[in-house]
Amino acid sequence: MEEQVFAYPYGILNQFEGKRAYKDYIIAKEDEAILRELAEKKAEIAQKSVQGKKIDLWKKLNDLEDTRPLLWINELPWHELNVDGELHTKTKTPFSKFLETRLKRTLYCWKHIPVDMVVEPTLPCYVVIESTGFGISEEVDIAITDVESEVVSREFTQQIKDEEDLEKIKLPRIDYKEKETKKKYQVMKNLFDGILDVEKTGIPGFWFSPWDELIRWWGVQEALTDLVLRPRFVHKVMEKLTDAYLYMLSQYEDKNLLALNNGNYRAGSGGLGFTDKLPQKDFDPSRIRTQDLWGSGAAQIFSDVSPDMHYEFALSYEIKWMEKFGLNYYGCCEPLDRKIDLLKKIPNLRKISISPWADLDSAIEKMGKDYVISYKPNPAIFTADNWDPKNIRIELQKTFEKFRGYRVEVILKDISTVKYKPQRLWEWAKIATEVAKEL
Repeated sequence: MEEQVFAYPYGILNQFEGKRAYKDYIIAKEDEAILRELAEKKAEIAQKSVQGKKIDLWKKLNDLEDTRPLLWINELPWHELNVDGELHTKTKTPFSKFLETRLKRTLYCWKHIPVDMVVEPTLPCYVVIESTGFGISEEVDIAITDVESEVVSREFTQQIKDEEDLEKIKLPRIDYKEKETKKKYQVMKNLFDGILDVEKTGIPGFWFSPWDELIRWWGVQEALTDLVLRPRFVHKVMEKLTDAYLYMLSQYEDKNLLALNNGNYRAGSGGLGFTDKLPQKDFDPSRIRTQDLWGSGAAQIFSDVSPDMHYEFALSYEIKWMEKFGLNYYGCCEPLDRKIDLLKKIPNLRKISISPWADLDSAIEKMGKDYVISYKPNPAIFTADNWDPKNIRIELQKTFEKFRGYRVEVILKDISTVKYKPQRLWEWAKIATEVAKEL
């Protein structure tokens, strides 16, 4: 689904296209009919009245109004879902294949796992950005268990060992590639003319999790050990990396390369960001600011780090980033139920991730109706030897009953496998939708 995007601030060229760098934006003549037909199918779905109703539901949820739990599914094992060939690409050129995949995945989700996704008659054309990155690229050994899967095991080579290595972290330089952006936009506009509204847009938000980045350069065990053995060194590293992130962000804002994300875009690691609370009342559409956007933060590697250390070595730095945004989402896969009071220090915090490893009852009690509970079911259910839809319904009913009266989104994500049985995913989506509507 093309709306599920984030700007990851590392790498040489980020075009919001899965970090692919295209040498050109050529569409073969024989590809045009294929792509236009897919676009027509999307446009037809977008005209359904249910789209507006779902947008209203997301706005109510994100604005802390009463609504049923909302559902969203992403981070899918696409290589396992193509049982009937409906995801096979037929186009010839690399950019054609990208657009075809983008459209087919949207159509696939709407057909099989629509839950509360929203389909609009648009297709974003993101500006082409060149970044020098942070000066360090991960050095990693990869272990592959399924050659078709994008999920692999990684062992990182330690590149940050002492203070001399701090010089490896550089301030990123951001460059807007106007010529390439215009070319891409014109190709897309001509291709989908009269079908979808191609929108030239800046970068609609960032995934900010410096510790996720650091462990790729530092090593997991080494970084966590240094919290105790070399705390001053850890602070120096975090100060340098946080400054680099903020420098990068200031360039996006100063060069007017941001785009609103209070619509069909993911907020943090949660659901859609539709809200009437953004942009700010003094919003100028000709110059979008960070305070008009959703922001996010996470420190997944700090799952078993105490609240005090979490604040000292992660949150105190993350706040420097998140205080610039109008609304914020915090967390991802780390259990945060013991840190809710700590997270209340975050300015404009609106959503908190409650992962499968958190105590849900405790999180609900501490969050109350002041925040959106971004609940993440455990995707391991799809690996069971025996698939039992009746039991799944019973368990979902028990869980969803706890949500009655609260503001909740249910985000099924991190699905690394369905054991090549996508019907399980389809069935889960159908059951969860029915259970949510019972409340």
